[in-house]
Amino acid sequence: MSQALRIFDPALCCSTGVCGPGVDPELVRFAADAAWLAAQGVDVQRFNLAQQPGAFVEPAVKAALQSQGQAALPLVMLGDQTVATGFYPSRRVLIKLLGLSQA
Repeated sequence: MSQALRIFDPALCCSTGVCGPGVDPELVRFAADAAWLAAQGVDVQRFNLAQQPGAFVEPAVKAALQSQGQAALPLVMLGDQTVATGFYPSRRVLIKLLGLSQA
């Protein structure tokens, strides 16, 4: 896989958001999907607004934040292409975007 899958998360309490007493089930699902993709050899990079704000100055991310505010997050990019804003795509969608076979 030559293109990295980059996820720009909203401010979360930890790198995946799967911590604390009130865990969002969508974050649990996506964390599992991201781990599965990494196990398939995909370069998965996650950036948390609370912990790595410098990553959010990338032009596409900055533009999305300026036009949509926090509603743009999470923002998911494959290489330089934005593939999702405001939600975490399903594993099925990610598999299709990355050209992987379902296990």
